[in-house]
Amino acid sequence: MENSRKLIMLVDDNPANLLDGKMALSDTYKVLTVPSASKMLEALEWSKPELILLDVDMPEIDGFEAIKILKERPETRNITVIFLTAMNESNNELEGLQLGARDYITKPFSPPLLCKRVELHLLLEEQKRELNNYNDNLQKMVEAKTKTVLKLQNKLLTAMAEMVEGRDDATGNHIANTQRYLEILLSAVAESGLWKEQVSEWDVGLLLQSSQLHDVGKIAIEDSILKKPGKLTPEEFDVMKRHVASGVGFIERLEDGEEDSAFLRYAKTFAAYHHEKWDGSGYPHGLSGEDIPLLGRMMAIADVYDALTSERPYKKAFSHEEAARIIMQGSGTHFDPTLVGLFEQTAEIFRQQG
Repeated sequence: MENSRKLIMLVDDNPANLLDGKMALSDTYKVLTVPSASKMLEALEWSKPELILLDVDMPEIDGFEAIKILKERPETRNITVIFLTAMNESNNELEGLQLGARDYITKPFSPPLLCKRVELHLLLEEQKRELNNYNDNLQKMVEAKTKTVLKLQNKLLTAMAEMVEGRDDATGNHIANTQRYLEILLSAVAESGLWKEQVSEWDVGLLLQSSQLHDVGKIAIEDSILKKPGKLTPEEFDVMKRHVASGVGFIERLEDGEEDSAFLRYAKTFAAYHHEKWDGSGYPHGLSGEDIPLLGRMMAIADVYDALTSERPYKKAFSHEEAARIIMQGSGTHFDPTLVGLFEQTAEIFRQQG
């Protein structure tokens, strides 16, 4: 069938070569003959051959100049080009290959050899396309499977975090809330250009996912303290503080024997440092200032804002305005002053997300 045959463009200023080439190839391919590189460029505006047989030694625009033009144009740069060259021009083969030609065929050419070389290069191009399509499809399959696994992983993680949260009747939607508030702060920090080197290394998706484990250690706190409907005694508060170490220990057991995991590193940072305070009066390590990891300082704001704006058996929920005022008053004592400044800039978004 004529329409199914591949198109070959033969470019040569010698009519005899055009005739010989067309006779050799026309039984297998559609052949378009053109007498010059300029005519070739005109023909390429309405036709796209699978392969171009391009003479090197032509007047006006020679083969080397012509292939440069072909490779500069997006619509022609991927067309396979084979140079046709006289025997005494073979010393220029390296130049042509460097410019993007796939092969050289010397003139006068043997018709069977010409057909075989054309067949070989068309086959190579077809195999390359099939391989690229296979790789593209394989990549899509891997991406789809990865998304499925990550979705399932996130569901399991959320279920576990909700199970921990569910033991504390007072906390409501604390995990989901702190995740939303942390996302606001993450965006504000990224847009501010502060801590640029550190921020550039963050995987925000993993950060938000891992933040669900910041209170995972509460699973080790007995119900009499975790569910107490009133303020804790100093002794009970000391027990409650242990949820930090329990959470870190739980995450470290997950790390054991595993390759370095950004997800678990993020999770451990959130669990270990979200109760530290800028002035050093927090727990469990009493760290101060920038000795507290940035992610811990950010989670401290998200965690406290949700605690303030949520109802507890021993207190009513504060309004957004009251909670924002308390956080801003804690600048330089409880919280990183720079982060408090970013909180103030995004306070309206916090209110809308509350």
